[in-house]
Amino acid sequence: MSNYTRRTKDELAQRVARDIHDGAYVNLGIGMPTAVANHIPEGREIILQSENGILGMGPAPASGAEDYDLINAGKQPVTLLAGGAFFHHADSFSMMRGGHLDICVLGAFQVSETGDLANWSTGEPGAIPAVGGAMDLAIGAKQTWVMMDLLTKKGESKLVKQCTYPLTGIACVKRIYSDLATLACTPEGLQLIDMVEGLPHAELEKLVGLPIKTA
Repeated sequence: MSNYTRRTKDELAQRVARDIHDGAYVNLGIGMPTAVANHIPEGREIILQSENGILGMGPAPASGAEDYDLINAGKQPVTLLAGGAFFHHADSFSMMRGGHLDICVLGAFQVSETGDLANWSTGEPGAIPAVGGAMDLAIGAKQTWVMMDLLTKKGESKLVKQCTYPLTGIACVKRIYSDLATLACTPEGLQLIDMVEGLPHAELEKLVGLPIKTA
């Protein structure tokens, strides 16, 4: 039996942050991706944008120092770095749609092997009611990365041959950062970037249910 440990949410956020290049303009989606702000490598300038109209977000505030007039799109309190700004929602969406973001990091319900993204509705009661800014981000950013657990709570792979949930964008996802592996979506299918220590390649393919090429 394989002996491996899944990445924690903080370890996964750190793994994503490591790949963001210096000087990048980045949107962090609601949910798990917001943790990336707490793991920006020291000495690297990364400008974080929030779709409700913030540019220059810092890490989460210390407990007791929250300002609920300064929140991100997920209504979580945030900090503002020196030189940061907040502005009209429409200006924020112009930024997103105009190709001014280098990377967006989004959560997902499903990602196809060729990079189709489904992240706004499962059709179940209580599901997120609308696509929000996810569609604008997925198509508008120069690169779309997904950050998620590889499997659902039922143990089913979120990576699929073809998405069965309503699509957010087609062939837009370039990379998937998960608790077990980092993968690239290509026109020819999934390609392995790295995976947790102790997890055999064959077992990863079995969990995902799709072939995964190695570099």
